[in-house]
Amino acid sequence: MVPDFSEIDGIGKYSIKVEENTKSGSKPRTLYYRGDRVFLVKNPHTLELRCDDRLSEHLRTKYESVMESRYFGRGGIEIVLASQLANNEIVDLIRLSYNLSK
Repeated sequence: MVPDFSEIDGIGKYSIKVEENTKSGSKPRTLYYRGDRVFLVKNPHTLELRCDDRLSEHLRTKYESVMESRYFGRGGIEIVLASQLANNEIVDLIRLSYNLSK
């Protein structure tokens, strides 16, 4: 579940764009922008975030529900929404991703 952004300290202005996928039968994804840089991609069942290389490696090793981001590549992680991570950990990762998107 994506937390309510109004409840996350450290998140400033951002914009949202819903992107309809062109593949048949695929569902839309929501892109969250800080300026002109994406910091969060919300897919139907996953979140993709920018992340530090060492932290992303640690999270992928520790949790089965964390993998390399398809959108950001090695510069991000993808988290299955019904995952092993607690909501406060996801909030911290969203804040980090926002701050990395300067």
